[in-house]
Amino acid sequence: MADVFFKPENLTDEEKFLKGMELLYFGYRDFISWPDDVLQDYGFGRAHHRVLHFVGRNPGIKVADLLSILNITKQSLSRVLGTLIEKNYIRQDIGLKDRRQRLLYLSEQGEMLLGKIAEHQKEYMLKAYKSAGDEAVQGFWKVLDALVNDGNRADIRAHVNKNIQEPQKN
Repeated sequence: MADVFFKPENLTDEEKFLKGMELLYFGYRDFISWPDDVLQDYGFGRAHHRVLHFVGRNPGIKVADLLSILNITKQSLSRVLGTLIEKNYIRQDIGLKDRRQRLLYLSEQGEMLLGKIAEHQKEYMLKAYKSAGDEAVQGFWKVLDALVNDGNRADIRAHVNKNIQEPQKN
């Protein structure tokens, strides 16, 4: 079997790009394939998964904030969100301070579905992390962070680090 892990300094920029692009594509394909199969059983797709994930990570999120995170149109979100609300995977509450706000929460059914999907992905990712080692994981995160648009990077960092405690230094 050919080893894909030879020294990047021996590759041209074009070879680095192609190798990285293809590994990213194939890794994502396999990471998302199991959830795709599960979601299909419910009549849902990847857009539904993204909404479930971000509502689950941000209970009480405003629709406007979800639009910003997902970077999609109101029309696209409306279709997906409408289905998830109609099928009782997400509930929509009216804001207490501003009644025009719509605050989104996972229902118990939504939590169960997201948990079913996330548990497999968690095992899959943690297995890959363990195989690669902590230094490689940090490098992977640095690459992904660098792929985020400069204008969004600070917000994205704050979002992904939300609820994660920095270890105490002795």
